[in-house]
Amino acid sequence: MAASALFFSIMGLLVKLAGGRLPSSQLVLARAIICLALSWVWLRRAGLAPWGSNPRMLILRGLFGTVGLVCFYYTLVTLPLAEAAVIAYTSPIFTAVLAAILLGEKASRRLVAAIACCACGVVAIARPSVLFGGGGAAATVDPWGVAVGFLGAFASACVYVLIRRIRGREDPLVVVFYFPLVSVPLVLPFAALHWLWPTPLEWLTILGIGIATQLAQVHMTRGLVLLPAGRATAIGYIQVVLAALWGALFFGEVPDILTLAGAALIIGAQLSLVLAGLRRRAGEEDGIVAG
Repeated sequence: MAASALFFSIMGLLVKLAGGRLPSSQLVLARAIICLALSWVWLRRAGLAPWGSNPRMLILRGLFGTVGLVCFYYTLVTLPLAEAAVIAYTSPIFTAVLAAILLGEKASRRLVAAIACCACGVVAIARPSVLFGGGGAAATVDPWGVAVGFLGAFASACVYVLIRRIRGREDPLVVVFYFPLVSVPLVLPFAALHWLWPTPLEWLTILGIGIATQLAQVHMTRGLVLLPAGRATAIGYIQVVLAALWGALFFGEVPDILTLAGAALIIGAQLSLVLAGLRRRAGEEDGIVAG
């Protein structure tokens, strides 16, 4: 999971570097094409039919995944790396809320408190002008980039809920395959409309984005097999620290005190849910052993 966080942070760094000139839709298209090719090879090697038994749900998964990815790449280009990573990590809160509404999963008081902490953290990072005035601290973060970032986090939460809905009915390789299958035709017209021919260095950067993403997903999958999901998720927060490090080293993005406080609130709220889940799972296992 630590290796996965490292490669995801490298992907974010490369997206920000390439996105200084190239449109984010072009970067999304390149990533989708690479992932589509690799997913097709994996399906053929596994001897699986690619279309699945729930095409409507799988297409929805691809639609929401595309929206989430486009938004995330946009925030990587328009916001400091640390802020973009923190906003992306609010998706588990959206997931818990949507799961309570759509799947009937119980919303605990801890979840409500975590949502409140996240809301305070969002205010500290986004700094709406109605609270902070029109200049100074409120002018340090692009509010449109923040809004797009939260839209992406919400779309990612929709993906997680859809995957929960169809879990056990579709092979994970098929679920992964539908993401780029839907992304490529959706993003292709926008990428073609704003196409800029990459320089040789940008081609290498684009290739690096695809490779880093694939390595991150491979390590994440293996980590989720070897570790409980809650513990694995907690380790994944290393990505936020690495994003802040890359931002400081490559772009001079040093988070101020409000950004650090907001990030601490959001990450602390998420970790409280993770730790509560680990304790609950340990209690259930102890009960099974005692029984």
